[in-house]
Amino acid sequence: MILFNNILEFLSLGGPVVIILLMLSCVALTIMILKTAQFMRCKIGSSKDIDEALLRWFNGDFEGAIVELTNKKSAASIIVKEAMQKKYNKSGSRAEIEASLMSTAKSEFHNLQRGFKTLDAMAQVAPLIGLFGTVIGMIEAFQTLQNAGRAVDPSQLAGGIWVALLTTAVGLAVAIPVSLFVTWLETKVESEKIIIEVSTEAILKQRKPPAKAS
Repeated sequence: MILFNNILEFLSLGGPVVIILLMLSCVALTIMILKTAQFMRCKIGSSKDIDEALLRWFNGDFEGAIVELTNKKSAASIIVKEAMQKKYNKSGSRAEIEASLMSTAKSEFHNLQRGFKTLDAMAQVAPLIGLFGTVIGMIEAFQTLQNAGRAVDPSQLAGGIWVALLTTAVGLAVAIPVSLFVTWLETKVESEKIIIEVSTEAILKQRKPPAKAS
């Protein structure tokens, strides 16, 4: 009950701007949870499954390598498996295989990056909304100061200013974690792209990828 009252007091101080920011944070949190679950379920950015499949492939166990990646859900697994199947079945020239892999990659990365622009927009807009609330609050504070004339109460003015600054603080509190999360997602996607590029090139050229540094 006390917590509920504190939340109501906080919302009344911040006004509609804080309510908007909290609604944005709820939407952002939902997307963040969904994307985290998706990336963890698909093991985005991890090369463990690919490494095991490539080990089989370059040891001559071509069918075993393909089976190794069957039912794996990462973009890298799907694309590398396709590369192995087309190379094993000799399905077209290298240019034709690369074109097919490129098409699959576009579809997979579109799915992975769904929601990125929404999160990025929220990270950029939240501080601006907070700043807008601060400007409105400062205008109201100085209007109060003007109306008070000579009977100015400094504590009242200070109270109005900190309440005005509250919206900027809330805006930053929403934007910073969202921005960091988007950076983490983009890093994972970039790792996935590198895994795909190195692995498919190794398969098409039938040349082992360089060993990782221990």
